[in-house]
Amino acid sequence: MQLEIIHGDAQASDESVQVLTIDNAADPLTCELEGVQRVELHFPKFTDGRAFSQALLLRRRRGFTGDIRATGDVLIDQLVQMQRSGFSSAVLRADQDVAHARRQFDRYAAFYQGDVLDPQPLFARFV
Repeated sequence: MQLEIIHGDAQASDESVQVLTIDNAADPLTCELEGVQRVELHFPKFTDGRAFSQALLLRRRRGFTGDIRATGDVLIDQLVQMQRSGFSSAVLRADQDVAHARRQFDRYAAFYQGDVLDPQPLFARFV
């Protein structure tokens, strides 16, 4: 799953998509997901990482397969970790360069730790 990168100025709303916005303080394990196609998790500032945990819980424990979108103070530096945590799309802050953001995914060929995409650590994949 490749993270879809959306520039903050180009964000369009699709009214046919059922969207649930979850507050940073909310427990995603208690949210009603019936019929929801996209969950939006907000980063109020770059240093607030609660949405990473929420995305992981939605994917692993709730089995949510729809779009999990990052909004708010989303910077290029966060994108690879977002994808590994379960996000499928991110709306970049308006001053961020989308072309530079896409290059972030070419920097690392593999990760030692498991993640949402592949829960097994690297060493266990070759046993």
